[in-house]
Amino acid sequence: MKKSISLLSFLLFTISLIAQDINIALVADGFSSPVDIENAGDDRLFIVEQGGRIKILNADGTTNSTPFLDISTLVSNGGEQGLLGLAFHPDYANNGFFYVNYTKTNGDTRVARFSVDSGDPDIAQVGSEFEIIEYEQPFSNHNGGDVAFGPDGYLYISSGDGGSGGDPGNRAQNLSLLLGKMLRLDVDGGTPYAIPADNPFSGAGTTIAEEIWAYGLRNPWRFSFDSLNGDLWIGDVGQADVEEIDRAGVDEGGLNYGWRCYEGSVPFNTSNCPPMEDLTFPIAEYSSSTGSGNCSVTGGFVYRGSMFPDLNGLYFYGDVCSGIIGSVDADGNLTEYGDFSGSWVSFGEDINNELYIADIGGSIYRIEGELSTPDYSSVNFEMYPNPSSSNVNITLSKGTIDSVIISTLSGATLLKQDQISESHYVFSSSDFASGIYLVKIIDSAGTSVTKKLVKK
Repeated sequence: MKKSISLLSFLLFTISLIAQDINIALVADGFSSPVDIENAGDDRLFIVEQGGRIKILNADGTTNSTPFLDISTLVSNGGEQGLLGLAFHPDYANNGFFYVNYTKTNGDTRVARFSVDSGDPDIAQVGSEFEIIEYEQPFSNHNGGDVAFGPDGYLYISSGDGGSGGDPGNRAQNLSLLLGKMLRLDVDGGTPYAIPADNPFSGAGTTIAEEIWAYGLRNPWRFSFDSLNGDLWIGDVGQADVEEIDRAGVDEGGLNYGWRCYEGSVPFNTSNCPPMEDLTFPIAEYSSSTGSGNCSVTGGFVYRGSMFPDLNGLYFYGDVCSGIIGSVDADGNLTEYGDFSGSWVSFGEDINNELYIADIGGSIYRIEGELSTPDYSSVNFEMYPNPSSSNVNITLSKGTIDSVIISTLSGATLLKQDQISESHYVFSSSDFASGIYLVKIIDSAGTSVTKKLVKK
């Protein structure tokens, strides 16, 4: 249950700053303080606005005028408060349940379940709120606020240390409190929830909060699970000098990440703290001290999409103040790609595990690497004519085409055809404006290939 890592290796850790070899492509803008991006198992993106609304961004780049959810009258908004997180139930397609994390008008945290309208998939059912859990927030900052279902089907919740500075109440180390923690609930096993039997403090009694999965966190603003192996990644905001990124295996419960004893791997206030060997230190960290330009890490995702294979396996993060976007590989090596001039507050994935990033100013971008250039001879794939002005032919000399998806460089889907089951497919590009498009082909074996199409 515990891991220790050499502090010296982190203190001497070198950040690689390289020329930009990722790009960000604008997908949509005009949102009001977007703080989360989620998908519900289809090609829509749900954009969470801090003020209390959730809006639907469609695959064609349009945004629905009617919010999916509007709880602005229930939410305290401003600073670090607001509607902060969204998660769709793993069986959302059947039960229509989704969960939100918000600060109430009195500043306390509430996690609640809502239901989609049975007659309209683009709006929530009015009056469907069902409270899951609430806890007091002593100060207005450090609310955490993320929610996500893990690969185990349980609901995870990130909770900040309760705010102020330096964790004056030592709440993150206090196992009787829910603050400064990762919580893990079984929302299907009880009303409003049950404690999973393998939670590390399950059955510990009344003096320890059995909901706790991990502790010793300052403000775990964003966390995610690697869709390939289930690893939990956490971006934990530092006090003044160190921004930390934590990683744990899906079954590693009970880890103590060290705050307020350590800020990242640097001693902060070690009075009455556990020994170092009982703590889990970051897989990566970077400076946010005076002069760095950095101030607050925003945790992202491990890229598992198919469009940009050069990004595969990299965990992406951003900084709210500097605009830096960076990545961490499986060995903890950290790379900065440069300043992209955004105030990055959240990442998100679409149904195909492609990666998006939100600027608090109102814009949503897609993160892009080098376009996939596989060995086409191995999949026997042709697309012609290219450049094109009218009909485009797609041919497989071996196997059959299952799906064709055509999108703009900004991610808007123009055409999607499934269950083709033919070796030859023809589509018209006549209505496309002149420019470059992405054509993704998935064959019957599940092999995915993406090529650029130039429209004259």
